[in-house]
Amino acid sequence: MNKTNYSYIGIAFIILLFGIIFIPKIIDRVKNNDVTRNKRISVGQDNNFENKGDLAFIEINGKPKKVPAFSFINQDGKTITQDDYKGKVYVVEFFFTTCPTICPRMNRNLVNIQNVFSNTKDFGVASFSITPEIDTPEVLKEYANKYGITNPNWNLMTGDETEIYKLANVGFNIFVGKVENDEIGFEHSGDFALIDKNGFIRSRLDAFGNPKIFYKGIISEQEKMDEDGNEEEITMLKEDIKKLLNE
Repeated sequence: MNKTNYSYIGIAFIILLFGIIFIPKIIDRVKNNDVTRNKRISVGQDNNFENKGDLAFIEINGKPKKVPAFSFINQDGKTITQDDYKGKVYVVEFFFTTCPTICPRMNRNLVNIQNVFSNTKDFGVASFSITPEIDTPEVLKEYANKYGITNPNWNLMTGDETEIYKLANVGFNIFVGKVENDEIGFEHSGDFALIDKNGFIRSRLDAFGNPKIFYKGIISEQEKMDEDGNEEEITMLKEDIKKLLNE
């Protein structure tokens, strides 16, 4: 037998000896909870959203972002401010009644959500018109009836255009703008913002552990995803509304 074979026999003997002596000790430590698996702290693709913890706050310069003060007129001619939503969880959108594209889809999805929480007095919606010169309280009232908006905490609001655009672009960071030489003349985000009972903007985390900030409002649960492969987030929004209602 050559030296190489002796070396293999020696290595095998050492491995066997290690198994006999140390493996039973390791098993005992596991049984006694001395050795535990590391907890996964990553938030992402292998975790279900339902199992995640509290919803994140949206922080600006290290401070949770809160809904700024506003005052507008709703579909019933009443003045509505941020104080009317105190103690309520609510969804925010920017829309206009003559929008022929994304607004009907957004509001059908919101009506779907409204109906899920029909018996919840602490849930509401804040819809701000970006064409206030067209969307008078009377027009907004007709629009509400058309879409089956029945929640008493769903206010469709109109008012000073400059203030509405400031509220959208600065207050919520939801894009709203005018488009020159365009048939419609306006463009805006189809995203929804979710607000907690204390007026803070909240959202769940994405696969990288960052707040999603907004929820896609255009794609319905029935559609599942759009032509670009973006998945619907209405189901997600419903789940997160429930979480905030239970806080």
